[in-house]
Amino acid sequence: MRLFDRQVLLAEGTIREKEDQVKALGIRVEKLKAQYKEMIIHAYKTRNKNGKMMFVLSADNYYEAQKRNKYLKSITALHKKQVAIIASSQKKINSEIEAIRLEKERKQALLSQKRLERQEIESDREKQQLLLSEIQKKEAALRAEIQNNERKKQQIKNKIAEAIKRELAEIERKRKEADRKRKAANPNAKELPSFTDESSEGKIVSKNFEKNKGTLPWPVSSGAITEGFGKNKHPSLSGVYTNNNGIDLSCAPGCGIRAIFSGKVTAVFPIAGAGKVIIIKHGNYRTVYSNLKEAFVSIGDEVTTKSEIGIVSLNESALGLLHFEIHHVSGMTTKSLNPSLWLDH
Repeated sequence: MRLFDRQVLLAEGTIREKEDQVKALGIRVEKLKAQYKEMIIHAYKTRNKNGKMMFVLSADNYYEAQKRNKYLKSITALHKKQVAIIASSQKKINSEIEAIRLEKERKQALLSQKRLERQEIESDREKQQLLLSEIQKKEAALRAEIQNNERKKQQIKNKIAEAIKRELAEIERKRKEADRKRKAANPNAKELPSFTDESSEGKIVSKNFEKNKGTLPWPVSSGAITEGFGKNKHPSLSGVYTNNNGIDLSCAPGCGIRAIFSGKVTAVFPIAGAGKVIIIKHGNYRTVYSNLKEAFVSIGDEVTTKSEIGIVSLNESALGLLHFEIHHVSGMTTKSLNPSLWLDH
């Protein structure tokens, strides 16, 4: 566009230069016309051949008469030359004027076209700025939503950790209470093993759970993983990552949630903005089902594989969205495992 503007400016400069030339030629033509007028008047005065002859013969001598004769001839030749010059100049001026007019019209047409193009470009630029502004607003809102979701995930993580710790603390309390009663009845009785050494039944459950790694049923009858375990790159925001202690599964609205293995319900509690949470114990393992709209089980209930334990809540897209985790318990600590490695592929 800048190049074209320079070309238009150069063309306008050329047009102005030629207009100046036309003016100069016009002035010259006027002068030629004035001279021609004088010549016409003179020619009129000397139009009679006898007058010319008298002009020659009235000379004082032969030499002067010859000079007057040459003068008359030169005047005649000058008449013809001036007429030719005027005609040529007029033709040249008319040609220059026409060429300038056409060039000016062409440049003006191109300039008008480029101005329209510039207006369109400016309009597109304004639209792009508005679009960019909208995108930036949406991006800011999206970042805020991601931060809010991350806070919810951390809240869920803390609540789950607290629930498991309470469960483990209660197991330890019961073990100590049973050990106290046994010692009171029999002072020589050996101390019961800590809760870290589970009962033979608990060990069997743990082994069975481990044995089914990679073949455990999904907590939904049909669905898809929308966010995997661990660190996940955001699909549209560069440099933005989310952390997931489990996996997120999308399913149909009102989808039933089922236990992936037989076990005992150890916790059922709500989390603001994240629905209800159910924790099921499978020996040294815990499965966690959160973002439930309804829970069909209570603490202490025994569940079997694929038994329905609740209904999933809906996300912004009106789809069911379940957050699912698997933890391994060792002592008073828990470790998050990748559920994708445990579920049936």
